[in-house]
Amino acid sequence: MADRSAPSCHLRLEWVYGYRGHQCRNNLYYTAAKEIVYFVAGVGVVYSPREHRQKFYLGHQDDIISLALHPERVLVATGQVGKEPYICVWDSYTVQTVSVLKDVHTHGIACLAFDLDGQRLVSVGLDSKNTVCVWDWRKGKLLSMAPGHTDRIFDISWDLYQPNKLVSCGVKHIKFWSLCGNSLTPKRGVFGKTGDLQTILCLACARDEVTYSGALNGDIYVWKGINLVRTIQGAHAAGIFSMNACEEGFATGGRDGCVRLWDLNFKPITVIDLRETDQGYKGLSVRSVCWRGDHILVGTQDSEIFEIVVHERNKPFLIMQGHCEGELWALAVHPTKPLAMTGSDDRSVRIWSLIDHALIARCNMEEPIRCAAVSTDGIHLALGMKDGSFTVLRVRDMTEVVHIKDRKEAIHELKYSPDGNFLAVGSNDSSVDIYGVVQRYKKVGECIGSSSFITHMDWSLDSKYLQTNDGNGKRLFYRMPRAKFKKYLGHSAHVTNVRWSHDHQWVVSIGGADHSVFQWKFVPDRKLKDSLHIAPQESLVDSNSDESDSDQSDVPELDSEIEQETQITYRRQVYKEDLPQLKEQCKEKRKSAASKRRERAPGNSIRLHFVHGYRGYDCRSNLFYTQTGEIVYHVAAVGVVYNRQQNTQRFYLGHDDDILCLAIHPLKDYVATGQVGRDSSIHIWDTETIKPLSVLKGYHQYGVCAVDFSADGKRLASVGIDDNHTIVLWDWKKGEKLSAVRGSKDKIFVVKINPYMPDKLITVGIKHMKFWRRAGGGLIGRKGCIGALGRTDTMMCAVYGWTEEMAFSGTSTGDVCIWRDVFLIKTVKAHDGPVFSMHALEKGFVTGGKDGVVALWDDTFERCLKTYAIKRAALAPGSKGLLLEDNPSIRAISLGHGHILVGTKNGEILEVDKSGPITLLVQGHMEGEVWGLATHPHLPICATVSDDKTLRIWDLSPSHCMLAVRKLKKGGRCCCFSPDGKALAVGLNDGSFLIVNADTLEDLVSFQHRKDVISEIRFSPGAGKYLAVASCDNFVDIYNVMSSKRVGICKGASSYITHMDWDIRGKLLQVNTGAKEQLFFEAPRGKKQTIPSLEVEKIGWASWTSVLGSCCEGIWPIIGEVTDVTASCLTSDSKVLATGDDFGFVKLFRYPAKGKFGKFKRYVAHSTHVTNVRWTYDDSLLVTVGGADTSLMLWTYEVEGHRDSRQCDSEESDLDSEEDGGYDSDVTRENEINYTIKALSTNIRPMFGIKPHLQQKEPTLDERPPVSRALPQPEKLQTNNVGKKKRPIEDLILELVFGYRGKDCRNNVHYLNDGADVIYHTASVGILYNVATGSQSFYQEHNDDILCLTVNQHPKFTNIVATGQVGDSADMSATAPSIHVWDAMNKQTLSVLRCYHSKGVCSVSFSATGKLLLSIGLDPEHTITIWKWQEGAKIASRAGHNQRIFVAEFRPDSDTQFVSVGVKHVRFWTLAGRALLSKKGLLSSIEDARMQTMLSVAFGANNLTFTGTISGDVCVWKDHVLIRIVAKAHNGPVFTMYTTLRDGLIVTGGKERPSKEGGAVKLWDQELKRCRAFRLETGQMTDCVRSVCRGKGKILVGTRNAEIIEVGEKNAACNILINGHMDGPIWGLATHPSRDFFLSAAEDGTVRLWDIAEKKMLNKVSLGHAARTVCYSPEGDMVAIGMKNGEFIILLVTSLKIWGKKRDRRSAIQDIRFSPDSRYLAVGSSENAVDFYDLTLGPTLNRVSYCKDIPSFVIQMDFSADSCYLQVSTGSYKRQVYEVPSGKQLVDQAVIDRITWATWTSVLGDEVIGIWSRHAEKADVNCACVSHSGINLVTGDDFGMVKLFDFPCPEKFAKHKRFLGHSAHLTNIRFTSGDRYVVSAGGDDCSLFVWKCVHMPH
Repeated sequence: MADRSAPSCHLRLEWVYGYRGHQCRNNLYYTAAKEIVYFVAGVGVVYSPREHRQKFYLGHQDDIISLALHPERVLVATGQVGKEPYICVWDSYTVQTVSVLKDVHTHGIACLAFDLDGQRLVSVGLDSKNTVCVWDWRKGKLLSMAPGHTDRIFDISWDLYQPNKLVSCGVKHIKFWSLCGNSLTPKRGVFGKTGDLQTILCLACARDEVTYSGALNGDIYVWKGINLVRTIQGAHAAGIFSMNACEEGFATGGRDGCVRLWDLNFKPITVIDLRETDQGYKGLSVRSVCWRGDHILVGTQDSEIFEIVVHERNKPFLIMQGHCEGELWALAVHPTKPLAMTGSDDRSVRIWSLIDHALIARCNMEEPIRCAAVSTDGIHLALGMKDGSFTVLRVRDMTEVVHIKDRKEAIHELKYSPDGNFLAVGSNDSSVDIYGVVQRYKKVGECIGSSSFITHMDWSLDSKYLQTNDGNGKRLFYRMPRAKFKKYLGHSAHVTNVRWSHDHQWVVSIGGADHSVFQWKFVPDRKLKDSLHIAPQESLVDSNSDESDSDQSDVPELDSEIEQETQITYRRQVYKEDLPQLKEQCKEKRKSAASKRRERAPGNSIRLHFVHGYRGYDCRSNLFYTQTGEIVYHVAAVGVVYNRQQNTQRFYLGHDDDILCLAIHPLKDYVATGQVGRDSSIHIWDTETIKPLSVLKGYHQYGVCAVDFSADGKRLASVGIDDNHTIVLWDWKKGEKLSAVRGSKDKIFVVKINPYMPDKLITVGIKHMKFWRRAGGGLIGRKGCIGALGRTDTMMCAVYGWTEEMAFSGTSTGDVCIWRDVFLIKTVKAHDGPVFSMHALEKGFVTGGKDGVVALWDDTFERCLKTYAIKRAALAPGSKGLLLEDNPSIRAISLGHGHILVGTKNGEILEVDKSGPITLLVQGHMEGEVWGLATHPHLPICATVSDDKTLRIWDLSPSHCMLAVRKLKKGGRCCCFSPDGKALAVGLNDGSFLIVNADTLEDLVSFQHRKDVISEIRFSPGAGKYLAVASCDNFVDIYNVMSSKRVGICKGASSYITHMDWDIRGKLLQVNTGAKEQLFFEAPRGKKQTIPSLEVEKIGWASWTSVLGSCCEGIWPIIGEVTDVTASCLTSDSKVLATGDDFGFVKLFRYPAKGKFGKFKRYVAHSTHVTNVRWTYDDSLLVTVGGADTSLMLWTYEVEGHRDSRQCDSEESDLDSEEDGGYDSDVTRENEINYTIKALSTNIRPMFGIKPHLQQKEPTLDERPPVSRALPQPEKLQTNNVGKKKRPIEDLILELVFGYRGKDCRNNVHYLNDGADVIYHTASVGILYNVATGSQSFYQEHNDDILCLTVNQHPKFTNIVATGQVGDSADMSATAPSIHVWDAMNKQTLSVLRCYHSKGVCSVSFSATGKLLLSIGLDPEHTITIWKWQEGAKIASRAGHNQRIFVAEFRPDSDTQFVSVGVKHVRFWTLAGRALLSKKGLLSSIEDARMQTMLSVAFGANNLTFTGTISGDVCVWKDHVLIRIVAKAHNGPVFTMYTTLRDGLIVTGGKERPSKEGGAVKLWDQELKRCRAFRLETGQMTDCVRSVCRGKGKILVGTRNAEIIEVGEKNAACNILINGHMDGPIWGLATHPSRDFFLSAAEDGTVRLWDIAEKKMLNKVSLGHAARTVCYSPEGDMVAIGMKNGEFIILLVTSLKIWGKKRDRRSAIQDIRFSPDSRYLAVGSSENAVDFYDLTLGPTLNRVSYCKDIPSFVIQMDFSADSCYLQVSTGSYKRQVYEVPSGKQLVDQAVIDRITWATWTSVLGDEVIGIWSRHAEKADVNCACVSHSGINLVTGDDFGMVKLFDFPCPEKFAKHKRFLGHSAHLTNIRFTSGDRYVVSAGGDDCSLFVWKCVHMPH
């Protein structure tokens, strides 16, 4: 048979011809060692020009397309393309990987750049969003990411003079980024009028915020800040591809083939035109330049690298060249000389010297070349072309011999015959032509018959035969079956051709798309011996000469036990993680169930007491001594801490599925355990307190099979059981993944971290031994190097030795391998069969194997010092329990406390004394499922029978041991004690059963009447006269025990029998079947009976294990389709039913469990199926067995009232309480409000028609001649003579805001600086209000509405505030929801956290130390996230609740504990590492307590928590258990609570009607026992408090009605600090004609008068109806108000008396105006009308006339200065002019153009067409106002922007300044008198903003 092993020789990459210039730029640099670094294909190349030597970096597995040099110029970062592309940072000196950055980008990495100190790296992806990422590259950690741009980004750079600033450029854009927190925020560069908007190709940053950039048209654009300040035109004739900054200045290179040098101020120094030099050629294009000192490197589009010395700049030196762009297919090797010939689609043929590593000759052809061949004498070179022709050249001088075209399709293969007489030419026309060489290439033959294009041809040695292959794969020969190979990586795309050189010294390979030529040195076999010192190549992703896949074939057969273990799959049909989704899918069922009243959960509970079992059959090294000498191990889903002195156990129950591995911290106090799961987790917990310290998840699928702590205890390594057996290295305390890598296709058994170097680790497994070292976010692995000593065996265990290089591994054949570094130095035979476990001691080692022997070795494995065989004979005399067999397979060994601890495959834990005796500590069933379970009728013992073919008797009294065991011929599934306890019946899996003596386990009788498994066996009660035996053959046989005869058969079941119970009299048998039938049979004959369900309950049953029938309807879960209830058992008092199910849950129900989905208590300890549950005879214990987890668990039964108030381990029922959580209109509004971002807002008015800027203008009839004799055009606007010289306004500065967001936000008013300042928010501004002066300052960095605010209470972070805002999707872009952390005094932003909460952030809270921030999202999962806000790092995140969470707050004394409250929700959370663990609030201890909607939270000492509810009660919790209810703390919902840190007093705020004793604010003592109420004197019917805060002697209150009030604690005096409208929109706005007063009228039915100078509200009038518009008379003595119901009112200002009122319309009044002469009042309404009233006729207000033909509702109206005309803007985007008072429409445009207006508030008209923006598809400009000076115009729109324009602005899309702050929808805007201020009114935010006008200086 042919040799199937891989060849023993290998190749070493020696030289690469080529440089990637096409599609890449800026990829060529000098390193610190003056070497040149660049890349080609998938290889990073470091070229030393001095030594003419290349070094290669081979860590990538696809094309490299980007490169950056670290500022110290030794390290290089390269990025590649591919589906999962990664970035490597590597050392250019050693060409070893330093760090790998992965798992973020897709498609490829387009650009890279290091920052100034080289700590951070920025990368840009090739994905559709061109994602920008910032990395801490040494740690491999992503710091920030954001969508880069919608189009390609070509270059990115850090601003080297300002920290945290970057610039990127690309197609038609340049962006300036700032990095703050975790967010990158871009500002687009403004091209303005200085230059054209165009593609920017490269950039460089200079000092003073100056950026230089190269554009596509050859100009250089110079930016200052984000503005283009100048252009250097024609710097190059075409696009500038590269720009490089150095100490002396800048170098640029362009498509015109020139390199230009500039000084530091970008003044030109010199120009070098490469096309003009002797090496130059037409079309040379520069892609990369690098300037260092007097040397310049230039890389070209055509893959050349030039070096230019500045003083000889016309003589560039060509140091590297390769083929240009296009596929490279042709390769031929000279028959006698070390030459290679290549030909490419770039139409050139080139000859390379393999010795000098240089290009010797080059010749350009007419066509792309596809193949080449050299004649046998080396004289002719034949080239096949893409067009079907071929050419023959002389090699010597490259002259043409002949050119022949016989075919149309490309020539794919040419071959000279060995005698040199013929040339065969194969083409894609599926034919081969033969030409005679001597006859000047005359065609002499043709081979036809191939069905596809020809791919390969070979001549036979005697030149007589030709063999061809075609593309259909015909005629493909292999030298042997399953050939083996070695794999080398270098090329990125496909390797198109490979050739040996003539003397077999080299192999030359060429790549297609990467058009590079690789030269590999051949290292033959004999040299291998000497070259062992060449360590094998490091591999990142199993590359570089990896073994081939077929190397399975040569390894000896696996040991049966290992074989069995590798077959185990840990996949589950359904994981516990899927439960929430499954429950969601069953929503309908829940709803139907919700309507019915369900039985409460039982009051009694159980507690896990003892577990028999140890998981040894598929786990290893999972057994240790703790610090205190206890023993820690695991079984099922339980971590067990066993005290061998007291024979007691304590349990870690944090896992919910099988634990597969366990490791102990070097200090022996903490343990790490890994479990099975869809996203499986590792828990690190404390063996003393049994509390979780950290939970690690997110990187392992299906399960974790190995874990190991580092020697310093800070790190943890873990291995998953996913297909790639992923290896992850963690910083476990922080819960951070440090690095990860795919481990191996086959199973890995063990991972070990090097005790001396925590960055190194080893893994061993099936045919696998690998040495890894950490590189940033990746791990780099090297296979163990075996050399000539043999093949990689399957390794079962490994440890490190006494130095960092030494490692030892145990193989599956019984050897121990000893390794130094990665080399195997020797093997020692240690055991017979696999070595499963080994442990390093101070002076030696201990090993354990399948042979059941423990061996002690010296420290070099030279000699075995002692062996211990595990045998029954060696058991110590007093040892309890029984050893099942001698020499059990040993799976775990640990030493300590003078003993050796041994864990066996059979589930036993033994302690071997050094002197020899063995004590058995723990035992359980072996591999196989355990189903059979029976408890003794009057003793504390039970029996189990399992598929492991044993029957065991267990003592349930405190000695907890196995009393007896018997091996059976077959496995069994059931057993039962006789009523007197003397006999034990056992049903076996082959259909037989036996009855044995219960004490000795010896046979009494045995029968076999059935073929299938016996599933249940039961003695009748009383004397035990009958035995019922049920089988999976669907029958129940009834036997007479005394006569040993079968007396009856019960027939009629349609499926296998699952459960059986006798009635008390022994006459009736109840049977359950697999088809969910409940059947009844009469004994002993077996006649079937039908019994109605009511009767069933009345019958007295001797036992109840049935899971069917009306009595147990409630035990079936909602998701009954995916899971079965497998077992049940009723207590003897018939009160509590225990059940076990397929999810591993043990549950307790009240009996009878009628009605669907009963409530229960639930316990997790078993992993998957609980196969059986039984109560002991006196109900003191519940015994459960766990199927495949082989465990037997004992639970103590704790009756209600008797248990100490120890927190019970149960979880409440899954169903959230169905009762609604209560109702309140304010809560409902807050819960249902739909938060949208401003950018998506639509118009607030129902406008229709075509927007002004889209309307076609009709040409006016009289286009006036340019020089007109007519009068000059009159002023558009009467200018009220504001000063003599009119000064335009250049800016608006926010001065005051009247408003506070109280209606749907809470806990958002706080004191700062001991009560001197108050901080709160409205719209998108944070407001700091000084109580003494009333002045305000603003934080305006939010770009959308703020929803929550909190203050950091820690003294280290005084005045630090966090605010969270609305956003849309969580895509990390600028509109994503974000949290800003800022300093309230100087308004500096300290951190911006872009969130993964879509929609918005609704609650924020700082931790006790102030370093952590907690946020809650408005997304459907209501995600909870914890941040380290200073670094912008997200620590932990998980779904919070399926309904709205209102508030979450950290406990004031903790950084890890917090509480969240919401709709029918209160949860108590713990942060463990990066995991969030939570407990639901438990109501059970208080009678009839129900889960209500919780609105607020406060804290007390000793773990007390208070939550305010919707009903006005306050719940008091201790830990997570409800201990008391403060009934009706308020009459209405308790919206807010505040915990005072200094004295612990608690303030609550609610919704109530003011009364004598009650108040909406109450101050309570620390326990919430006594309180004092405060009334708010606001005059409202009900007070609704939304926020409270307590300072020194004062309480600060924020109300739903937008007031902020200060209440004195001593005198209860109220001081209203801030007023606002309570409901919007605020439609009406009017400014006083001469003073700085203004009026506002809003939907809340009030008109308010505000004083700007005094910064306060002077007065408010409640109208009882929503107000729409308001106006002052010209003298300011009257006010007119228009209402939503069509009424209008005129008030006298001095007395606020009504002068007159009228209602002539039924719909809303939209605008109301006094004429400038005070004679008329115009009233515009939604009824498409304007009514005129003559005021001189007195307060009767009779209508004198009205305007007709208005096309739609009125928006704004303005009178002309002479009171003769009125302009009306309407809802159809039309403006019309009417005569006053006749109401006739004026149509003559010429007359209209000459009108001078008194005011201008219209958004329509040619004069203001420029205010309409391009983006106004859905949204409108709502309001406008021209300044009194007539030269400025302000507008407000639906996006919430205030814009400042020049007036008039008749050009479309006029230039403007924009001012942000309002929420969506500005409703009105006005200048105050003298143009001192602008006032804007908000729709959604109910706020009034006052802006100060900044006028231009004279």
